[in-house]
Amino acid sequence: MMKMKKMLFVFNPRSGKEAIKNQLSDILGIFCRAGYLPGVYVTQEAGDAARIAEEYGKDVELFVCSGGDGTLNSVISGIMKLEKRPEIGYLPAGSTNDFARSLKIPANLTKAAEDVVSGKSYGVDIGKFGNERYFVYIAAFGAFTEVSYSTPQDIKNLLGHQAYILESIKALGNLKSYKMHVAWDHGEADGEFIFGMVTNTTSVGGFSGLAPKDVSFHDGLFEGVFIRTPKSPVDLPNILSGLLLFPEQENKDVIRVKSSKFTVTAEEEVPWVLDGEFGGSVTEARIENVKEAVTLSCSPEPEKREEKTEK
Repeated sequence: MMKMKKMLFVFNPRSGKEAIKNQLSDILGIFCRAGYLPGVYVTQEAGDAARIAEEYGKDVELFVCSGGDGTLNSVISGIMKLEKRPEIGYLPAGSTNDFARSLKIPANLTKAAEDVVSGKSYGVDIGKFGNERYFVYIAAFGAFTEVSYSTPQDIKNLLGHQAYILESIKALGNLKSYKMHVAWDHGEADGEFIFGMVTNTTSVGGFSGLAPKDVSFHDGLFEGVFIRTPKSPVDLPNILSGLLLFPEQENKDVIRVKSSKFTVTAEEEVPWVLDGEFGGSVTEARIENVKEAVTLSCSPEPEKREEKTEK
């Protein structure tokens, strides 16, 4: 009998609508039929997935997680501390699933599991935030960071961009402005900013219009978007246009740049969100792209790039 390959499956039973509970047997069957001997861990509290990934990730060939973007962030944060990193599989079970949307990973959990064991392996860039924190697809601060995650998905589905714009306008009533110096590979800017995000995704908060469509997940570059504080209500249409409607056009209120590194320095502590979860408050945020830091197994190919290995 062929020796079975070791894998670890970590899942958050509370993610989304708890759909995984009814599909767990089918998912494990898919892994077993593919020649894996799965160990299973059910997360008990915040930080669990990172601890399990760091302690046991080096002992398996495949590490699969299921949950929302926060669960994936936790797993990647643990995996990044390893010298020998296993291949990663992701079964999206959250309410937003931005990273899965970007990579076209199926929302159907059994289909996603089949793709993990039968798909291709690709190198994926990971973001390093400061010395010890990591993020998979977004680090952000400011006015809109809570809006996209607090807008119910059914409203997003019904109204699309209109829902985001309406919620954003409501958020503008409580604007917090930060005096900052922003630096990237080939430039810098000073001023007051109400929002900033460094991303490697085509979907932010469930919307596909906030990030570029031509994202490469393995080119060593992130896209930075920084919105200047409006001086008057007259600036608002220009800001929303630069953010949502015509992001490719030059805009005096919206800075868009690609870079491998960003440093955002402020005169006061700024709270940051990493992959939809609170990432801490800092006066200096140093963000670095760690090129192809992890290997992800998924299918179909999310972008035109060289296939690294076949399973």
